[in-house]
Amino acid sequence: MSKGGAHFTSQELALVLSHYDIGIIQHIKPLVSGNRRAPKQIVVSDTGKYLLKRRAKGKDDHYRVAFAHAVQNYLKDKNFPVPRLIPAKDEKNTFLELEGHIYELFEFTNGARFEGKMEAVVDAGAKLAKFHSFLQNFSYQSVPLKGSFHDCRSVRSHLKKISAEKNGETKQGFRKTVELLMTMYNNSSVNINQYGFDNWPSQIIHGDWHPGNMLFSGGKIVAVLDYDSLKIAPAITDIANGALQFSIVGGRPNPADWPDYLDQSKLVHFICGYCEVNMPEEKLLETLPDLMIETLIAEAVLPIAATGFFINLSGGDFLKMIQRKCSWIDKNKDTLLEAIKHSLQDLPK
Repeated sequence: MSKGGAHFTSQELALVLSHYDIGIIQHIKPLVSGNRRAPKQIVVSDTGKYLLKRRAKGKDDHYRVAFAHAVQNYLKDKNFPVPRLIPAKDEKNTFLELEGHIYELFEFTNGARFEGKMEAVVDAGAKLAKFHSFLQNFSYQSVPLKGSFHDCRSVRSHLKKISAEKNGETKQGFRKTVELLMTMYNNSSVNINQYGFDNWPSQIIHGDWHPGNMLFSGGKIVAVLDYDSLKIAPAITDIANGALQFSIVGGRPNPADWPDYLDQSKLVHFICGYCEVNMPEEKLLETLPDLMIETLIAEAVLPIAATGFFINLSGGDFLKMIQRKCSWIDKNKDTLLEAIKHSLQDLPK
């Protein structure tokens, strides 16, 4: 592995590309984005431009990949914005298994990263609604994992692990942060369960609907990427995660400098974009603030429990920021729900 993460060797590239019928290779260059354990190469040939990816270990289970590709091909047939998978010339599959690795080749999609435009936020909500509608009755011989970030035993065990391992002079304050997160997570889980979560219909969800997994052009999504987190769960969990991801305010180097609040306008526009295509039951929308608290905590604790960091950010500082944001959501539940309800009144009936 190179200093910057996993990489392709020249011999590996030659071997893998020999299994694809894409013409004469003209140019190859690495693409640094996403998971560093999953190296990517931009491949230009006389037939077009492609993206080659070697899946990261732990994300390369044959059946999981086969399911994800079945979903992507199904969505492509529905004209959903998903990059076209290129089949290997000697294989029926759209992925290649060689020497213990799984490779994928996609038709390259030109697009820009999310720039914060409101029309892009609305389109992200609308595209998620179409994703759910298309896959509501999709069937496959082997389904992915069931479950979600809601009322999750592993989230609680990770919080306990983080609290137990922290030591030194900051231990007491850190434990207080973790205790507050545990309390908020438990309270939100109870609140959601009172709405009858276990009886809500489940379907295939994306599981990781956030701006970094999309490419945009002219305020519209031109490609939805990364289908590694597909699972079976109530669609509202996807909506809550998407609303959170498109409204969270951060980006500064130090999490301590991130503000407590969410961008309420973006949150409301995302929900409106979804509801213009597919209107959930009112009682489900009422659970959004508690679901956002749960997903915010769940997303943070797994990497921090494993490494002590969130990407390259201090785990302690990051969890304090998460606790502040969760507290803000909890205190502003009624305001957020009223803003959503008011905006939905303006939608066409």
